[in-house]
Amino acid sequence: MSTGMIIIVIVIVAVVVVVAAALTLRSRGGVGGRDLKHRFGPEYDRAVTRHDGDTKAAERELAERVERHGSLREQPLEPARREQFEARWAAAQERFVDSPREAVADADQLLGELATVRGFPDGAQYEEQLAALSVHHASDVNGYRHVHSVARADDTRADTEELREAMVEARALFESLIDGARTARGTSHDGTSHKLSDKLPGKTARRSHDTSSDKEQTIKGG
Repeated sequence: MSTGMIIIVIVIVAVVVVVAAALTLRSRGGVGGRDLKHRFGPEYDRAVTRHDGDTKAAERELAERVERHGSLREQPLEPARREQFEARWAAAQERFVDSPREAVADADQLLGELATVRGFPDGAQYEEQLAALSVHHASDVNGYRHVHSVARADDTRADTEELREAMVEARALFESLIDGARTARGTSHDGTSHKLSDKLPGKTARRSHDTSSDKEQTIKGG
């Protein structure tokens, strides 16, 4: 084989290797900065901030999350189990009126349990569970981070308004996990849609404590 042919073969092999590597990265969900920013949204910006503006370090972290958890398949919930979680969340919102800190702790625990049942890492491994959730629920995962942080803070570090905000923000992830479970199974067994967006802490409190205007005002932050 002539030198020229050898060079041509080497070039062709190199091109094939590069293309194969690119396809492999694409099949893993993409690890480029643009792909990661699109996939993670606000979570991308938080990672950059956490790495003091070092986008390369942030992208390495996010790419590792995709590598570890990108293939995770969320498990469906039986209708009865889903309704149990919905009832517990509604109870936590009711509890917020009189015991906001305890209600936030309930929400934190409930999110950990629900994520575990849906197939994410066990709630006892909070950081790993959070990382997995960020891959599949990037838009809502900060609610879990917020409520978890506030639930474990000293009493003097979070006022009622911050507790309320954490509870409301955490509800977005709860609804995302519940709605995802409902989609995986279809509609609920009675054919209804249990929309939780109407069950705001303030609205729940008004139904249960319609004579306690002061408590309603507190939970609304007014």
